[in-house]
Amino acid sequence: MLDKVAGTRKSVPTYCYNCVAGPDLMCVTVEDGVAVAVEPNHEGKGIHPADGRPCVKAYGLIQKTYNPNRVLTPMKRTNPRKGRDQDPGFVPISWDEALDIVADKLRSLREKGLLNEQGMPRLAATFGHGGTPANYMGTFPAFLAAWGPIDFSFGSGQGVKCVHSEHLYGEYWHRAFTVAADTPNANYIVSFGTNVEVSGGPCGVRRHADARIRGIKRVQVEPHLSPTGACSAEWVPIKPKTDPAFMFAMLHVMLHEAPRSALDLAFLRDRTASPYLVGDDGWYLRDAESGKPLMWDTVSNAPVPHDHPGAVPALDGDFTVPSAAANLPDGETVRRDNARGRPAFVVLTETMRAYTPEWAEAICDVPAAVVRRVALEYLDAACVGQTVEVDGKILPYRPVAVTLGKTVNNGWGAYECCWARTVLATLVGALEVPGGTLGTTVRLNRPYENRLKSVKPGEDGFMNAQMNSTKKGGWAEKPKGRNAHTTLIPIVGDSSWAQALGPTHLAWMFLKEAPEGWEPPEPPDVWIAYRTNPAISFWDTAQLSGNMARMPFVLCFAYTMDETNHMADILLPEATDLESTQLIRAGGSKFVEQHWEHQGFVLRQPAVAPHGESRDFTWITTELSRRVGLLESYNRGLNKGFALVPLKGEGYDFTLAEDQVHDVDTIWDAVCKAATAGATAGKEVRGLDWMKENGFFMQPFAREDWYLHATMVEQGLRYELPYQERLMRVGEELRRRLHEAGIFWWDEQLEEYQGIPHWHDVPGRWVSAVEQAGAKAEDFPFWGITTKTMPYTTGNNAGIPLMNEVAGNLRGHGSVIINASAAARLGIKPGDWVEVSSIVGQTRGRAALVQGCRPDTIVIPGQFQHWKTPYAKDLNFPSLNTITQMSLELTDATGSGSDVVRVAVRKVDGPLPAGEES
Repeated sequence: MLDKVAGTRKSVPTYCYNCVAGPDLMCVTVEDGVAVAVEPNHEGKGIHPADGRPCVKAYGLIQKTYNPNRVLTPMKRTNPRKGRDQDPGFVPISWDEALDIVADKLRSLREKGLLNEQGMPRLAATFGHGGTPANYMGTFPAFLAAWGPIDFSFGSGQGVKCVHSEHLYGEYWHRAFTVAADTPNANYIVSFGTNVEVSGGPCGVRRHADARIRGIKRVQVEPHLSPTGACSAEWVPIKPKTDPAFMFAMLHVMLHEAPRSALDLAFLRDRTASPYLVGDDGWYLRDAESGKPLMWDTVSNAPVPHDHPGAVPALDGDFTVPSAAANLPDGETVRRDNARGRPAFVVLTETMRAYTPEWAEAICDVPAAVVRRVALEYLDAACVGQTVEVDGKILPYRPVAVTLGKTVNNGWGAYECCWARTVLATLVGALEVPGGTLGTTVRLNRPYENRLKSVKPGEDGFMNAQMNSTKKGGWAEKPKGRNAHTTLIPIVGDSSWAQALGPTHLAWMFLKEAPEGWEPPEPPDVWIAYRTNPAISFWDTAQLSGNMARMPFVLCFAYTMDETNHMADILLPEATDLESTQLIRAGGSKFVEQHWEHQGFVLRQPAVAPHGESRDFTWITTELSRRVGLLESYNRGLNKGFALVPLKGEGYDFTLAEDQVHDVDTIWDAVCKAATAGATAGKEVRGLDWMKENGFFMQPFAREDWYLHATMVEQGLRYELPYQERLMRVGEELRRRLHEAGIFWWDEQLEEYQGIPHWHDVPGRWVSAVEQAGAKAEDFPFWGITTKTMPYTTGNNAGIPLMNEVAGNLRGHGSVIINASAAARLGIKPGDWVEVSSIVGQTRGRAALVQGCRPDTIVIPGQFQHWKTPYAKDLNFPSLNTITQMSLELTDATGSGSDVVRVAVRKVDGPLPAGEES
């Protein structure tokens, strides 16, 4: 506990990691034991890309700390019935009683067996957006590791409604869990809905501001004028979910209208699968002996394996291969004699031939001239053939990038968008090189802290890929989690992050009603929720809340009351952001535009004493481990590195005794020492006291390591583009396994497994969803979409008044944004109450009339319509989530959907009556 000393004033260094654009460095001013201000940590100048400045969310942490509505003592539910209409009857209890109740429940699970009769984990856990809760939960990961199998299937909106397909395909193609432009070196960016001025944090905002000063041109393609669009050189209002058509037309222009010499032919030839020969049946032609894909060598004028020394493969042409093999699904190999083979580049070129800008205009409602100009500007700015020196190495210089935003890179159409964006980069050699399109971090391939080291040679000259088996005998017919990620989604793999990136809405949906031939999953015996409020943040919130009420026992780590912990059996009050201790990694490259020139560790420490009976999460975890009987396994996990880093390495040993209870400072002192010793090969050892004084420990990070290019060249690897033979094979195998098991309700998703993506009527799927529900499409004439505002982006800030005050300066905050002309036709004036309805239900808010929005689109910023969260529930703000469907037909092959829904709009007298929602 911190002492309150009269007349004292100090500045406490710490961090904010309330969204994926963190961590931001900051300092908390404390007077007489009271936090009074948040300000930049100026020691971060030249280290943190934003020079130690946090974003607006950090400034709300003072109000968060002193929120009069905080839960400050453990609470127990007294009403066994659950539901929105039920009063939980929470009563305060002691920590001993609360932890004993939870420990007894968890011990009973272990006695019954960690898996239930269906083979599903009895314990489930849901954490909030983008892994950010891990930066506040202290040593809880060590407890989770000590426990055993846990079901992370129940999502809170992260993953499936985030940038989901980009996570999966981006990491598959170029170790890019998230993708960003190399903004400091780029000259031209085409942004399809990437709202980086809002969700990029101060690092992203700073990078783009500096780039604009340099003269960069950014073209923002999106249905409404976001803050990023307003800060761009050009805004292109595109019809929702037609982005693939725009990008296909760009590919057409570059392949069929521009000179072939304008492309980076050497990159395509040497670093991609473009020269691999594709047979008429769609499978690669392979060397009959080695099984390696063949190319046509222009030196010997003959087919050779892809790694043949000295070969100069053809990118164009139509060849006859005297003898070849093809690898079919399920390990079948067939012989091909005198087989026709065309380079994958030819297949790409021919597929894109029909996708002219004029074709795209009819779909996107964007003039063909605009599409063509953007494509040519992108090509002209690519600087094909130029190089630049980075850290003493000569690398290609390609200062162009294409970025994708939420709803573009998840749900139907996302595969086509992610593929087209990445192929656009390969055509000019702008993938993983200075100025181009870059990955930031990995979460599906280890080691997580270094994506370059995750690159290892795999089959066919590509990097390895961690995919779930689709082979006979290897396929997981019996799901290991309630969202069936190992059964339905091969590309997601089975890493510790994979469950949360599976189709997490299916876990919720199937609790209510499972499709034909699918065993309805039983709810978990215990569900743990932390820094998450899926009853607000997911789709079709009424359905989800009803399913949540079916959970037999719910443990929530509570800050205030909210819509999710309304269903809880036990509430545990954790010490929040400014009251507890944790060391995390920072720097290098991670998420959004977090490319640093340093890497190391940053400490979150108590600036003030915990309020009430709230406790540090590490203390809670240790006590829970002891009471459940997992203390030794928990301590063993700490020693192995589940709190951050292994506590023992070459030349140092800070391991903790495994049979003892260790206090919070002892644990984090050992972690600080091990982290700094490991980073410096034992030359520097900095303990907790030093970290508290200094705030962070950093070392230079080679700028060359922002880019994957050198690693790929050194290992002789190619990017698995443009042709997706492996995904095509996996898709066919998955179809066979599912059909053998009598599962046909995933057939539509299986259509996505194509060697070269083709256009399909992506927006039409949402129209069909209305008709399949028995409604008339013409009754829902508008597209409903959402957007973010920085004070609220993934930050659990709905109940903080300061955030609402600041956001009030932003156009449309808390409103329904609608085009002024469309509103006039409906008799709607500025400030009128309007109801937005879908086949799911309705939401209401005041109308904000603008010109910067397509006439066929309405926009509802943020995730609101709270009915329990203090302060937020009195705002009467609308939410798109309450009216957005959870459905199989709107789920793509990666298991994701989009924040898009067909809606109707009408003028009403006021907000929804209390207690009523969709």
